[in-house]
Amino acid sequence: MSVAMVNSSTIMGFIQDTKKFNNCINECFEMLDIDGNGKLSRELLYGGLHKLLSLENNTNLEEEINNLYEVIFKRFDKDEKGFIDRMEFESLIRELMLAMPRGIGGLPVLVALEEHSLIMKVVQHEVASLKEGSRKNKRKRQKNALRDICHCCHKLETS
Repeated sequence: MSVAMVNSSTIMGFIQDTKKFNNCINECFEMLDIDGNGKLSRELLYGGLHKLLSLENNTNLEEEINNLYEVIFKRFDKDEKGFIDRMEFESLIRELMLAMPRGIGGLPVLVALEEHSLIMKVVQHEVASLKEGSRKNKRKRQKNALRDICHCCHKLETS
């Protein structure tokens, strides 16, 4: 298990990167859909959602956890077939992820990261973005240095 500092902008940045966020949702759905039928039963959702959200399996909270899944199915099982399909799952994850920044706020929060959790994916996205930004800044600095050298040489030649 790892730990990281996150804030609302870290999570919102991940959600707003539509391609990465949708890939994450699809990856998570496929991970939970172990029978490959494109539907998540209560058992499959219960078995995997706590990993995605880094929830503890605490038997003392079993009634509250069952109530949570009852609410999830009432809210997101639109066709009331007793399963969460891919589109319903996308709505569920999007709503859960959008709730996190509101709960965290702008201040950094230290979080524990489970290997396949959504927060781990958020942190991985942030690290990749920072690395990419660092590479772009390095290239920009190199271009600026080269331009400055050229300006300096040009001044020398014209003097």
